[in-house]
Amino acid sequence: MRLLGLSAFLFIILTAFTQSDNDIYPYVPNNSFGKGEVLEYKMSYGIFNIGKGRTVIHDTYHKMNDRHCFKVDVYGKTTGMVDWVADVDDQWGAYIDTIALVPHMSYRKIREGKYKKDEVVSFNHEKGKIEAKVLNQKTGQYKEPKSYDAPPQVRDLIAGFMYMRTQDFSKVKVNDTIVVKGFFEDTLYELKILYKGKETVKTKAGKFNAIVLKPLMPDNKMFSGENSITAWFSDDKNRIPIKISANMFIGSAGVELTSYSGLRNPINRIK
Repeated sequence: MRLLGLSAFLFIILTAFTQSDNDIYPYVPNNSFGKGEVLEYKMSYGIFNIGKGRTVIHDTYHKMNDRHCFKVDVYGKTTGMVDWVADVDDQWGAYIDTIALVPHMSYRKIREGKYKKDEVVSFNHEKGKIEAKVLNQKTGQYKEPKSYDAPPQVRDLIAGFMYMRTQDFSKVKVNDTIVVKGFFEDTLYELKILYKGKETVKTKAGKFNAIVLKPLMPDNKMFSGENSITAWFSDDKNRIPIKISANMFIGSAGVELTSYSGLRNPINRIK
């Protein structure tokens, strides 16, 4: 009996200090997106169309840190006469946990004129660490990685967007705030996002009922004020981004949906 009691006591003590997978990777209900989704966008600056973008959720799951992941890629490229001046051809990607919707790895391949940057960021959620490394463009080898302490359920930009698509806005009031813990380049942040209600939005892909969100931007050299960005998500189960508008110090920029395929649910398009 004494041995049994001692074993039970030790088990309680040990499990009290042990995190389960459910603690590290809490389940995020996702009825909004799945494999095979493709969204196409046009990009504008002022009255000019300057480029096109595309987001792709690949057709197969990928394994990362022994967990199943969505592989999501976001592409952006200048087109037409702008290509002669700016010549932007960027790719952002992430391997996102299918259960917790946190990234296990993200990467950027930036090609903007003569400027190039290749970056890989690894997320170790068990140890609460982030490791970022940047390619030396001259040697072709990665520089010494930099390490950062990470809070639980931290996300990169892509995983943050995907996480927002799963939110239940039926219980959210206008001007309520949603907080997303994020990491970008060398900075950890808590991005506050205001829910601003619903609107009808017209795009090249059609007219939609939309949910309106405003991220509160920190002081920066690009965007004009904390309310400089507005994002519209489809008001249906898909929650796809259909439009983004940004007021910048040197003008206004926008992203607008032009086509979609592989959606998980019927889309709420107004005829």
